[in-house]
Amino acid sequence: MQQDCRVVRRSGRGFTLIEVMIAIAIVVALVGIVAVNVMGSRKQAKGGIAQIEMANLQQALENFNLTFDRYPTEEEGLAVLWDREALQTDDEATQTKWRRFLQKPSPNDQWGRPWNYRPESEHEEDYDLWSNGPDGEEGTADDIVSWPPETESGAAPTTGQ
Repeated sequence: MQQDCRVVRRSGRGFTLIEVMIAIAIVVALVGIVAVNVMGSRKQAKGGIAQIEMANLQQALENFNLTFDRYPTEEEGLAVLWDREALQTDDEATQTKWRRFLQKPSPNDQWGRPWNYRPESEHEEDYDLWSNGPDGEEGTADDIVSWPPETESGAAPTTGQ
């Protein structure tokens, strides 16, 4: 008996170059969309962290005010909240009242620039505290400030009561 030796060919085909390029384009597009969303989330997260840091600084400033019955001077700045050496007084009784108001020094905002502090407020507050935000320019829309935002007319927004 003689066996039939036939080669069985499969009719499967491979991917064409165009199909591979389309698949790569889809993957690149998806990676681009994810990257844009992640970067947007990162920027938003930095702004949120800066607001939390500002709230911590404000709480420390209030505690300083309760202890010394004043806010830090311009010379003392925010450093007095974590550094006893920044306290500007020769009175030993006043020096003994000092304590660390912030456990972790926070001289810079999320963008690596110093926080801005002004003991004489220009916005009818006890003091002004602000970050120039991501663009680093004062007075722009991305600033993070301790005073109520102003409307386009320059007046503080009213609360509906």
